[in-house]
Amino acid sequence: MVVGIVDSTGYNIVLLLHIIFVIVAFGGLFLAPMLSRVDGAQTSVAAVMVKYVQRVALPALILAGVVGFALISMSGEKYKFDQAWIGPAMLLWLIEIALMLVGIVPAQKKVAAGDASAAKMLPMMTGVSHLILIVVVGLMVFKPGA
Repeated sequence: MVVGIVDSTGYNIVLLLHIIFVIVAFGGLFLAPMLSRVDGAQTSVAAVMVKYVQRVALPALILAGVVGFALISMSGEKYKFDQAWIGPAMLLWLIEIALMLVGIVPAQKKVAAGDASAAKMLPMMTGVSHLILIVVVGLMVFKPGA
């Protein structure tokens, strides 16, 4: 049974939630590199970012994916899980979650503890995170194979 139809009010509400969760998940990650460049702020910003990623960004990222699955299910015949753009987007979503869990959060904890080598790795990991986001958004906008 189809719960919603693309462009219906219900579908658009779920789409709005999907977009909001993505903004919440990544907003702080775009701001963190700039904040960490403020003199003497590196360890304090990292400590705040650990909490942000664990309490806000990661749950929002997970919810964005779950709501994305709901959008596919709600679309009826328009979008299906076997379309060429959905598999890579799902895989990149899982990679993004793993990157946050095993890369970004541990590096932020090390930076907060004063580890200078982790401070050099963190911008690279957040850059990879941003790149993944751009690719996933591109897949969702252009929907190759749909």
